[in-house]
Amino acid sequence: MLYHPTLEKLKQLKFAGMSAALTEQQSQANIDQLSFEERLGLLVDREITERDTRRLQTRLRQAKLRHSACMEDIDYRHPRGLDKSMMLSLSDCDWIKQRLNVLLTGPTGVGKTWLACALAHKSCQSGYTAQYCRLPRLLQSLALSRGDGSYATVMRKLARIDVIILDDWGLSPLNAEQRRDLLEILEDRNGSKSTIVTSQVPVEKWHDVIGDPTLADAILDRLVHGSYKLNLKGESLRKRKTQLTNTDDKK
Repeated sequence: MLYHPTLEKLKQLKFAGMSAALTEQQSQANIDQLSFEERLGLLVDREITERDTRRLQTRLRQAKLRHSACMEDIDYRHPRGLDKSMMLSLSDCDWIKQRLNVLLTGPTGVGKTWLACALAHKSCQSGYTAQYCRLPRLLQSLALSRGDGSYATVMRKLARIDVIILDDWGLSPLNAEQRRDLLEILEDRNGSKSTIVTSQVPVEKWHDVIGDPTLADAILDRLVHGSYKLNLKGESLRKRKTQLTNTDDKK
């Protein structure tokens, strides 16, 4: 085999994994002990692995997750009412296949956003697209998109994403336009995509937070029914980390 011309052709075809694996094979003294089929299989496996890795990196970059979090790093030791069996169930991403939602509620600092990002990270690993959004900022950007004519395009992009995080739900009252935008987002996703919501406000009070009774009924009907609900409790993890740091500093 003409090694260098073949290597150049692999690069031209953008088979980066195969070209790297071929270069490595050439430097291995005992590589001739493998058959042609075995060597070819190793080259193909390397190409598939590298392409999968690049796709994952692209999905994670586009997701713009607020935290670099993963399911394997979840801390179950801190007493915050986190249901380990439910989290293990969610880690298989079957909830995404079923187009279900996840609602994370609890006081500030208990790790709601971190857990949401861990779930989104797992979804990216499983081949789904994801995106992190702070709900107040998302609603502001939608208002601006009306002015520049990009509203329909933005809404179509949101509707195509497999998993969206709506962080900081219920921080401030919604105006009429924001309620309608929220309903449109959830209507587009209802039965076809999954949504993760984090909120300091308990689910039973969301109706009051939304404001308009009719729109609140419509929004919650599309979001709450058939969703996984995790209500976290306990002391702020950020406060706990600060206390531990201060204790270490005094030693």
